[in-house]
Amino acid sequence: MSGSGAELARLLLGGFRTLTDAVIVELARRGYEDVRPVHEFAMRAIAAGADSASELGRHLSISKQSAAKTIAVLQERGYVTRDKDPLDARRKRLQVTALGFTVLRQGEAIFDELRDQWEQQIGTAELEVFERHLTALVGTRPTRFDTLGQLTRDLGETG
Repeated sequence: MSGSGAELARLLLGGFRTLTDAVIVELARRGYEDVRPVHEFAMRAIAAGADSASELGRHLSISKQSAAKTIAVLQERGYVTRDKDPLDARRKRLQVTALGFTVLRQGEAIFDELRDQWEQQIGTAELEVFERHLTALVGTRPTRFDTLGQLTRDLGETG
């Protein structure tokens, strides 16, 4: 079967959406009706050290204002807190709460369940080959959520 590059991109995006949408539906079924994919990305970034709106915005490649809105929603829902920085009283640091980590662990477990379903559908060997091919094509660098502007800067640094 041979297709176009555009079709390949659509299939890859479709795979991402299929998995992500299924996780959101299952999280809602488990009592987390208010979780969206951006919340997971943001909580992971915060857990990894993005402890301010500016840092979160850079990590997710969104504006500081968009990051601040996401933070406000996460705070309101109890997934993150803003605590005083022990080294700088003027600064507030973001931290994922116990509830936030529970949601992240639940999401990971659901992704594992979905992977198991895909494995049952196409077979263990086929899924392993598929994952190896994706890794070879995509690489192991962290997934970027940026715009063409960041890509252009990256190309300027390496090219």
